[in-house]
Amino acid sequence: MTELDKGKVYLVGAGPGDPKLITVRGLQCLKECDVVVYDRLASPRLLRYVKPGTERIYVGKLPDRHTMKQEEINQLLVDLALQGKVVTRLKGGDPTIFGRVGEEAELLYDNGIEFEIIPGITSAIAVPAYAGIPVTHRDFASSLSIITGHESPDKLDRSIHWDKVTNATGTLIFLMGVAKIGYIADQLIKHGKPPETPVALVRWGTRVEQRTVVGTLETIEGIVKAANFQPPAVIVVGEVVLQREKLKWYENKPLFGLRVLVTRARAQASELADQIETLGGEPCEFPVIETIEPSSPEAVEVLRDKLDLAEQYDWLMFTSVNGVNYFLSWLRKFRIDIRRFFGAKIAAVGPKTAAALAEHGLIAEVLPMKFYAEGLLEQLKPQLKAGERVLLPRGDLAREVLPMELKAMGLVPTEIDVYETVLAEQQDELALEWILEKEIHMITFTSSSTVTNLLELLKRKGVADPVALLAGIPIASIGPITTKTALEAGLVVTIEPEAATLDGLLQAIVDYQQSQLAEKAREEI
Repeated sequence: MTELDKGKVYLVGAGPGDPKLITVRGLQCLKECDVVVYDRLASPRLLRYVKPGTERIYVGKLPDRHTMKQEEINQLLVDLALQGKVVTRLKGGDPTIFGRVGEEAELLYDNGIEFEIIPGITSAIAVPAYAGIPVTHRDFASSLSIITGHESPDKLDRSIHWDKVTNATGTLIFLMGVAKIGYIADQLIKHGKPPETPVALVRWGTRVEQRTVVGTLETIEGIVKAANFQPPAVIVVGEVVLQREKLKWYENKPLFGLRVLVTRARAQASELADQIETLGGEPCEFPVIETIEPSSPEAVEVLRDKLDLAEQYDWLMFTSVNGVNYFLSWLRKFRIDIRRFFGAKIAAVGPKTAAALAEHGLIAEVLPMKFYAEGLLEQLKPQLKAGERVLLPRGDLAREVLPMELKAMGLVPTEIDVYETVLAEQQDELALEWILEKEIHMITFTSSSTVTNLLELLKRKGVADPVALLAGIPIASIGPITTKTALEAGLVVTIEPEAATLDGLLQAIVDYQQSQLAEKAREEI
């Protein structure tokens, strides 16, 4: 094999958990690779940036497999590169700080494989920041030390010079030291730190599971045991911990602590996921549907024929953003000028659909008060006349309510399937693991097909009774049609907004979460 036949490996630090903390260079590597190798310390949301066809290899724990050993991961990277592939090894935090990147890079070097180490934001700095603790402060600390706390006490004593470390810097950061917190505190006191020195432990910082406990060197072991505080966590020792009461910005967000399953199609999921993230929640993207163009020659010919009758239509009625986008895409493919529809008024079922039209200079009539088919007809009834021809660019799974009602009113509807909704094939294994282990705190459904496809996909993954698996998880449905489908499937819907829009759904989720927190606070009084 020549050097040109070999691939390349990028050893990328993904940051501590929040997907937006990855570096620009790290994101570039992710977008350009042929294979991504990742574990549970790297956010699964980062996978949405990989190009279509990129192989995804999860090396964390699965229900039928324990975590892959480090030596196996090292060899895996070599094997993939020897196949001529460009590999991104996505690692949590910064790969050079207790990330074992040296072992991976060394084996790559021994096999003559080109590699790059892409630094990431280390948890030693980011995790305290998300807990409201700056690791330096002009009034409290002008230096810091990052120390491993993972070893046994005798190894700690050999690797750490306690007499030097204790007072060497203003702030001490211990990584992976929860189980040894008592020993660490005792050693720091023994070597000169005042017993009243503030200490904070931050678990799963920057993620939905983030939890923080605060005490002093003298009291922290008891606090950790009483709270049953578990790894992984960052330990912060020093006066900077006192800043937390004023600066704990992340934990004050309205959806903090909530992991939400987003089941929309991958192309549409980002909008909802980004808003959940902005509100402090953690979106878990698990797209169960995909939209594709009809591919059969017969279906394409029907589309061409119906669109070529552009001048005959009195109305264009759109019931989704997808309907708008695919309709315009077909016009481009067939080279049909939109101006040929000059005689048609335009109707949209909701504000998002109207906005998608407006982006192309197409303005819809007055929007309905209820954002589904029945509401659209109710609002437009005074403007509709018997004998008018209506074109309905929709998906293959669209409900028959609209064409049936239009016929009953004496109009002539023409339905065209401008797209098809199919079961999504590629899924993230970590997202599936979270569902199976009930680490999802809420599920969102934005259409009937997201309900039926999630249940079907879980069955295909070996879940005998998906409804039972999802029992007890609050379900947020975008509107009454989706709710009806969920109820008929045996699910219990907890949240349904007054307005069947994404904004309405998000507000309803925020209101529900705040009411739950208020109820919990009352119980604790």
